[in-house]
Amino acid sequence: MDAFENHTEYNARPAAQVVKVTRVWPIVLAAMLSAMAGFSLCFFTFFSSRVKSPEATTERAAWESKLTQINKLINQYFIGEVDEGKLADAAAAGMIEGLGDEWSYYIPAEEYATYQEAVTNSYVGIGVTITSENVKQGLQITDVTPDSPAYAARLEVGDLIVAVEGVPVLDGSENALDLAETKNRVRGKEGTDITLTISHNGEKRDVTITRARIKTVNVSWQMLDDKLALIHIRNFEQDAAQDAISAIEEARTQGAAGLIFDVRFNPGGYKSELVKLLDYLLPEGPLFHSIDSEGNEKVDYSDAACLEIPMAVLANYESYSAAEFFAAALQEYGVATVIGEQTYGKGRFQTAMKLDDGSAINISIGQYTTPNGVSLVGKGITPDILVELGEEQKKDLYYSRLEKTDDAQLQKAIEVLTN
Repeated sequence: MDAFENHTEYNARPAAQVVKVTRVWPIVLAAMLSAMAGFSLCFFTFFSSRVKSPEATTERAAWESKLTQINKLINQYFIGEVDEGKLADAAAAGMIEGLGDEWSYYIPAEEYATYQEAVTNSYVGIGVTITSENVKQGLQITDVTPDSPAYAARLEVGDLIVAVEGVPVLDGSENALDLAETKNRVRGKEGTDITLTISHNGEKRDVTITRARIKTVNVSWQMLDDKLALIHIRNFEQDAAQDAISAIEEARTQGAAGLIFDVRFNPGGYKSELVKLLDYLLPEGPLFHSIDSEGNEKVDYSDAACLEIPMAVLANYESYSAAEFFAAALQEYGVATVIGEQTYGKGRFQTAMKLDDGSAINISIGQYTTPNGVSLVGKGITPDILVELGEEQKKDLYYSRLEKTDDAQLQKAIEVLTN
């Protein structure tokens, strides 16, 4: 097992592409692991290192005996063919599932590259976001990345992808591609071509686009009326802090009199990115506390330099991890008004550890608290001003189609900063 890789003290929920294996009995799955001695060795070593009492040693011996017994019975009586690769994946996923921690998950080898793309805010593709929401046939484009191949090909928000390389997309036919298959086919090797059939206002055309390395836009901003800058932070993955700081400085150069940070639907990201942004914004003092599995506590601090400008933060139930602690820090220092909904309440940090076969496990290795030492586990942060959106409004907000005048949370933030 490799040393810690991608130390993510504020790790997001598993990316959509890195889905946990369906819930199964972890003990049965773990038993399969013993069939692959080389694969299981690192896990036995890992659990062995945690044995500290005679009782635990006895339990471990019984556990290993059970694994051996089940493996022997499978080898002796199972009638079907055994795919050891699938057994290893299922066993590993089952062991992590057995931890009972919603933030820990297994990443199969074939999904690891996608995981890496997610945490580095980049991928190889054409630069579009697609959805099947409210679409009868095909997949609708909900966002086009500026200066991407899709942008150059004049694809637009609202266009439908109805076929990929001639294969229909979600048209009800037997061989039609679904959302996941479409994503997989559109992505590929950098510099290669993909031909899409696009429907624009009912008119179809074939477009050939060359795949390229796309940097996900994780921070965007715009100037609202009354010289208020709306800064949307989509995640706290790689480069998020510098992108946010650059947006703030550009907004101030253009005369921004106040800042509204939008971290709704923000799934979290790297601790280092959060610290850098909070240090830029806040005066001298603690930013948050992190405690590892051995009980060792670390406190990250801000220096004396800070930004003095009226601020507000928009948060909702789907604001996780770094997004919650970003809002909590600004709230506890009294420099920003938090508006929206109660956040989720994530209180553990994770790290991804790559295994010898190219797969990885992402497990919780510690917990954290706010600058004032408050745990958010199971409760999240309470906004200073509670403003809820209806389900349809939330859906429209998620897909970037909610008009600002219909966004009650945003309108309340504007009211707070202008009065």
